[in-house]
Amino acid sequence: MAKRTTTKNTTTTDAKPETVPTTQSEQPTEKGAYSRLTEFDIYLFRAGKHTRLYEKLGSHVVEVDGVVGTYFAVWAPSARYVSVIGNFNGWNKGSHPLYARWDSSGIWEGFVPHIGRGEVYKYAITHTSGREVEKGDPFALWWEIPPRTASVIWDTWHEWKDDYWMRNRGKFNALNKPISVYELHLNSWRRDPSEPTRQLSYQEVADALVPYIKELGFTHVEFMPVMEHPYDPSWGYQVTGYFAPTSRFGTPQDFMQMIERLHQENIGVYLDWVPSHFPGDAHGLYEFDGSHLYEHPDMRKGYHPDWKSYIFNYGRNEVRAFLLSNALFWLDRFHADGLRVDAVASMLYLDYSRNHGEWEPNIFGGRENLEVISLFKELNEAVYKDFPEAQMIAEESTAFPGVTRPTYAGGLGFGMKWMMGWMNDTLRYFQRDSYYRRWHQDELTFSTVYAFSENFMLPFSHDEVVYGKKALISKMPGDEWQRFANLRLLFTYMFTHPGTKLLFMGCEFGQTSEWKFEGSLDWHLLDFAPHQGMKECVKALNKLYRNEPALHELQFVQDGFEWIDTMDRENSTIVYARKGTRTKEQVVIVLNMTPIPRTDYRIGVPVAGTWAEVFNSDDKAFFGSGLLNTQPIVSEPQEWHGRSTSVVLTIPPLAAVVLKYQNN
Repeated sequence: MAKRTTTKNTTTTDAKPETVPTTQSEQPTEKGAYSRLTEFDIYLFRAGKHTRLYEKLGSHVVEVDGVVGTYFAVWAPSARYVSVIGNFNGWNKGSHPLYARWDSSGIWEGFVPHIGRGEVYKYAITHTSGREVEKGDPFALWWEIPPRTASVIWDTWHEWKDDYWMRNRGKFNALNKPISVYELHLNSWRRDPSEPTRQLSYQEVADALVPYIKELGFTHVEFMPVMEHPYDPSWGYQVTGYFAPTSRFGTPQDFMQMIERLHQENIGVYLDWVPSHFPGDAHGLYEFDGSHLYEHPDMRKGYHPDWKSYIFNYGRNEVRAFLLSNALFWLDRFHADGLRVDAVASMLYLDYSRNHGEWEPNIFGGRENLEVISLFKELNEAVYKDFPEAQMIAEESTAFPGVTRPTYAGGLGFGMKWMMGWMNDTLRYFQRDSYYRRWHQDELTFSTVYAFSENFMLPFSHDEVVYGKKALISKMPGDEWQRFANLRLLFTYMFTHPGTKLLFMGCEFGQTSEWKFEGSLDWHLLDFAPHQGMKECVKALNKLYRNEPALHELQFVQDGFEWIDTMDRENSTIVYARKGTRTKEQVVIVLNMTPIPRTDYRIGVPVAGTWAEVFNSDDKAFFGSGLLNTQPIVSEPQEWHGRSTSVVLTIPPLAAVVLKYQNN
């Protein structure tokens, strides 16, 4: 076998090993060598309850009897022979065999002296049938830069400097606090204009990202999958290295520093997590020990027709422990503030994307995947037990009941769920010419029928701006001015609707082309007034959402929302109120869905007194026409919209006005 290039540590400072044992053995293996695994570890692993497998399996630099080397442990129960191969032994599978544990756990382990951090390796595995495979380490903490596929001995030691955030995370990450998420793809957010084909490093991205997010006022960043993956067009959703941030942009510590810098500015970090499927690459999890180890052996449950990938065997306890440990790993070692769980619906239903005869009902004859339901409950209980201030967010597109209800109440236990129905209805409405909107206002009002059945996050994600769906600004009807006015109106509706918010990168300044994963956003657009105005509008909306308790304190509670008028279809206007925990802490939102300004427009208001305009999407600073309500608006004792008091105001064209009660 040809010698392969070794990836060496480029930093000048040696990292501290995670553990430096001084004793010979915690638990003897068949050969009596050093082991990190105890009998209790094995019990938890076999029971599917182990949540810290990354401390035990994989590769760990240790000292045994005064000799520094690396301990390896890998689960391969169908193997008859396992060895470690790498540059250090010329990729000779006979040089450094591992030994099967005496307890029939299927774990092979061993100690290789005099190799350490930065050395590449794989496992050479021979199945009982004689089939031979070479696999990367499922618990590897770093990998070679694709297209190379070897694992790299590494660690997750880092001197964190985000103590303030971690101590106070609950104040920023709670469900009654503003959560406005900026979703981005690391490879395509920004490039160096002088080197447009070069990917920026984690640190280079952080240099630009941290001040940008702080300026715009987003409370959180959500990274599309950063876990190691071999194929760029998968956007990271075909994972091979579940315990490693991709090496494309630097080391694990570089990624930690990016998170740390965001935390230092009180910006939270959510990570996309993909437990729904994995690719069939030769070095990955598929047929890991020559058998269907991680994937379900029945391809009706083990193969995903949409993504041409493989599905975890959620009923196998050791696989469940792998997934539980992986979720907690990112919260533990990388200080992530939450996980957005990808493709939950595809996991919950046995017939997802399958025709009749291509799936098998559960034991009760239903279509629900009972193993997945129990896994999600265990997962969320484990996360919230160990990281109570984190958030688990489900990308779930169906009406599956109780996704965000507590497990003790029969729910799945997630903290939030994407409101896909709202997203689809809203975009359908806004794509209509304003003349026809009068007949479709139910597409906006229907969402509140179910808005409080779950803790919903309102998403305009990457999925809405690819594959011919067009950029958000391009979905809007009308001439240039109207398209930008419509988009400002759409975002105002989003930021004042109950629920937390998520916006994909580029949407905040009106990116005009579909998202291109292989290039950069079109940052030059900010040289033009409409795009700069859009950015200023989103910045102001984030400020409004953060500063007005009425917009976030009761964002998942019916008491925090009230319709005032949904019946003025002729003028295509909608009026509603948002309320905080204090009686007079409320705002009123008026939406004009047409390009016709409405003067002397009367609306009922919940409280008599003085109201002031605190936001207007038609502000000239946002590239609007500047038709504002600059003076305080005093209510009149005239009944309107079923309320005893009302106000008269001007509503600009294709615009939203937000009024706040002045407590006098």
